[in-house]
Amino acid sequence: MSSDAGISGPLGPEAGASAHGAGLVRRCRRRWVRYGAGVVAALLVGAGAAGWMVYAKLDGNITPDEAAAAELARYARERPTALVKDARNILLIGSDTRAGAGNRKYGRDSGTARSDTTILLHLAAGRRSATAVSLPRDLMVDVPGCRRPDGTRTEPMFAMFNHAFQTGGTACTIRTVEKLTGIRIDHHVVVDFSGFKEMVDAVDGVEVCLKEPIRDKAAHLRLPAGRVTLDGEQALGYVRARKSLGDGSDTDRMDRQQRFLGALVNKVRSNDVLLNPVKLYPVLDAATSSLTTDPDLASLRGLYELVRGLRDIPTERVQFLTVPRESYLYNANRDQLVEPEAEKLFELLRADRPVTVTPEGPRNSGSAESSGYDAYGTPPPSPPVFRGNTAAEDSCT
Repeated sequence: MSSDAGISGPLGPEAGASAHGAGLVRRCRRRWVRYGAGVVAALLVGAGAAGWMVYAKLDGNITPDEAAAAELARYARERPTALVKDARNILLIGSDTRAGAGNRKYGRDSGTARSDTTILLHLAAGRRSATAVSLPRDLMVDVPGCRRPDGTRTEPMFAMFNHAFQTGGTACTIRTVEKLTGIRIDHHVVVDFSGFKEMVDAVDGVEVCLKEPIRDKAAHLRLPAGRVTLDGEQALGYVRARKSLGDGSDTDRMDRQQRFLGALVNKVRSNDVLLNPVKLYPVLDAATSSLTTDPDLASLRGLYELVRGLRDIPTERVQFLTVPRESYLYNANRDQLVEPEAEKLFELLRADRPVTVTPEGPRNSGSAESSGYDAYGTPPPSPPVFRGNTAAEDSCT
């Protein structure tokens, strides 16, 4: 027998074993690669499914206001024309409805809801600024004939502003605001007591500054002076209280609401919320579940398209003010517009021109400040300055 008889192949048995081992390693590696790819694919599919479930839940939270859309379509010809293409005007309505388990403890459900708070939010073209104008609920206005929930129709009347929401809901309120201001309302959002509280709780409370302690049994508030972080229940009492805070006027209450909204804007915009999925989801869930909006906004996509540019607006350009108002001539418990200041404000918003606010401005009106004169000694027209505040201001300073 030849001495090469034990050789298996030209390189001997060791080389064959080595080649066999290498092939085994390659086959095992391929199996693990396929297995790993399968695991990754499963994780991606699972994440995608979870993401879709979250999206679907949030998207389904929003209630579309189809009835208001249909009613507004009936009066399309009488509505104002939008003058600036990219600007948007959104009517924010805080409803005092007692319907629903979360709202019943605030009083008996009478079957009708009123607009406890109404804010006209103007988003400038290019989203260079945001201006929120509070409209007093006691403002005396011309309310058009509107459709009631039972299908009957009211006659046009001169009444308090919140009568529009009480009798004809959002469509009647929008038509009243458009008649009052000449401003086209592009979208509307309605939120109730429960939704407001959930939103505040979702951001772990909002800090405000109290100049003195609050002891208000009606508002269920017992708070110390200084910096205080309000939870949802406390925040609701704080923005709704009238008799125990300030001078008891609705104007003072609206000022307080505006300062609180500024603080809420800052809290939501903070990186601690927007960049933390664990905190962001409850905020989105609370926000969407509490909203009734026009059909175009009643989806995450619609809301995203609206607010995606808001994150770039500097807080000093997020402004809050109350429409120039004063006591109604025939009833001191009602309000009326101060003219021509109110019309100047509406004109600026219609034309998407800058609105200037200052905390030191007149309490119930806008004022014009002139600087410089022409060759005839006549001062040039200056834009009015309105009493208000911005989201950048700290109420404790």
